[in-house]
Amino acid sequence: MTKGPFVAMSAATAALGTVLGALTLQLRAGGYEQYVESVGTFSVLMFVTAVLTMVTWVRDGRPNAD
Repeated sequence: MTKGPFVAMSAATAALGTVLGALTLQLRAGGYEQYVESVGTFSVLMFVTAVLTMVTWVRDGRPNAD
């Protein structure tokens, strides 16, 4: 499998995590405390997904061991 899909998905999810992190800060500053925790949690989830995608990319490049 080519490396392109892994890189694109990881970059997209990391970018989404960054945007959601910024939104979390704006919500906190705006006084919307009831939404801060859920948006912040989703932001962290996007970063974890990006990391796991990169781990999959690395593991895909390793030779198969029988």
